[in-house]
Amino acid sequence: MPCFTIGSYRYGTTGMSNRHLSRSVVLQVLFERDGSHGGMTLEQALSRLEDYIAEFGARESDRPFMQTIVRTAIAKQPELDEVIRKAAPDWPLERIAAIDRSILRLGLTELLFSDRAQVPAKVAINESIELAKEFGGESSSKFVNGVLGAVYLELGEPGKDEGDKRKEGGKVPMRTEECVGSVIYAREGSDIYLALVHDIFGHWTLSKGKLQDGEDKRAGVVRKAKEETGLDVVVEDELGENEYVASDTGKGGNAKKRRHATYFLSRSEFKDLIMKKDGGLDDAQWFPLTAVGDLNFYDDILPIVTKAVILLAQKK
Repeated sequence: MPCFTIGSYRYGTTGMSNRHLSRSVVLQVLFERDGSHGGMTLEQALSRLEDYIAEFGARESDRPFMQTIVRTAIAKQPELDEVIRKAAPDWPLERIAAIDRSILRLGLTELLFSDRAQVPAKVAINESIELAKEFGGESSSKFVNGVLGAVYLELGEPGKDEGDKRKEGGKVPMRTEECVGSVIYAREGSDIYLALVHDIFGHWTLSKGKLQDGEDKRAGVVRKAKEETGLDVVVEDELGENEYVASDTGKGGNAKKRRHATYFLSRSEFKDLIMKKDGGLDDAQWFPLTAVGDLNFYDDILPIVTKAVILLAQKK
């Protein structure tokens, strides 16, 4: 298993989403450059990035993403450090732990200079907090959250009201789209695994999508599971419903649509996942039932997964 090294610690990379792994690799470069006290040039930093991409198996398609962060973080370091000083006035920059400095520089690079359509502000903050939990000290995640949270407030909380915009005189009219999704499980020996997909906003979630005209919900579950994971599933129990707001790309502009989703528990064989190449997903993995509680889910998906885990525990 590949391992990730910062200071005297080594961290396994198995189970990381692709984008999270990419940020972790960039963090290694920024941390190493910090240790050189600015002696590492941009060219040297990019060379080290290539070494770590190869060493840790980062995805080839994420190379431009990683290179952009490294280039921007180095070019904008004076501005980034000044932001840190203003957001944490009680902590001189030199007193901040080197790993925390590097995480803040990475997070602020994304928060201040990335395209928010690609990296929403909350994703930039949440990813930095996760890096701090993994690679920092006991209080690193709180410190990083406090600094980036202060900057987020100063920026006017971009994206806070996403999905809840209103026109003059009332709510934005939205059409409702019927969707289906499923918690897919498989047995391997005496163990139970869940097949989950990971989206570009940093969450593990479920195979789901729009129902076709006149399509039965259970038939829709079978179709979407095959499209997004390559699995043939047998639909078992209904788990529940939720509603959420999404961009209505078919309407253009800032139009929104309401999605009403019904979720089911589905059984499959334990075999390799074949992830859909579009639709905002960047990873798909099997997780043992005992590891599911440690994953980052959307608030409205967590109750669905929890109910599935309870049912599976009873079946086991």
